[in-house]
Amino acid sequence: MKITKAKFVVSAPSIKECPEFNLPEFALIGRSNVGKSSFINSIVNIKGLAKTSNTPGKTKLINFFNINDAFIFADLPGYGYAKVSDKTRNFWQKSLETYLLKRNAIVSLIQIIDSRHPIQQNDLMMAEWIKYNKLNSFVIASKVDQIKRGDINKVVENFEKVLGTKVFPFCTNDNYYNRAITEHIENILSNLF
Repeated sequence: MKITKAKFVVSAPSIKECPEFNLPEFALIGRSNVGKSSFINSIVNIKGLAKTSNTPGKTKLINFFNINDAFIFADLPGYGYAKVSDKTRNFWQKSLETYLLKRNAIVSLIQIIDSRHPIQQNDLMMAEWIKYNKLNSFVIASKVDQIKRGDINKVVENFEKVLGTKVFPFCTNDNYYNRAITEHIENILSNLF
């Protein structure tokens, strides 16, 4: 699949405010600052479409992006570390769970995990929660440009073994990895009809 059009549509603070698009949705989940917004910008090849930040916890809303008028990327607040109050963190967590379980348009979750580190406890907990709730998902191993090239396959294989799902390597400064990911998205979409 070639992505020829992408645009930011709207932000919503909770599932109640999420509009219906009548398009399949891919929900991006991951730890704060793992690179969800950078993933969107890179995969659609539009710098700055999704706002990025070096500050963990910057995304506080569900941000929707229309891709090719064919599907929606939903960029969700990160789980894990963020300099916010417990009340705010609990609200994000509840909103995240409600969105993932109640949003009928979701066809797959895309869990993004930093390839530079062993799988973190909250990544593992999220993966187990996804399995427990029988949600479709796959994993992006981000920032593979920051590990040795010879280690990329080992990291991907380890992630697949631990998480029990398909894992795609990815980095923002090399489009080499984009094709396999967009083909996988296309396969998911083609199986809907």
